[in-house]
Amino acid sequence: MRVKCVLCDAVNKVDSFSLLAKKLRKRRVQTYICTECSERIKEKTLERRKNDNFKLYEAPEGDPHI
Repeated sequence: MRVKCVLCDAVNKVDSFSLLAKKLRKRRVQTYICTECSERIKEKTLERRKNDNFKLYEAPEGDPHI
């Protein structure tokens, strides 16, 4: 199965019977990001996390007694 990265438009081959291929076929809205772009995003996110200006918006924890 051929897939195209959303960020860099690189065309890659993915095994047709892999879990990723199944997810992409089943949910057409789900996008594919190649490993190079994924690593680049990961590195830049870690750099921004070291900065004091980075805010991580997490879901508020609910009341454990409910």
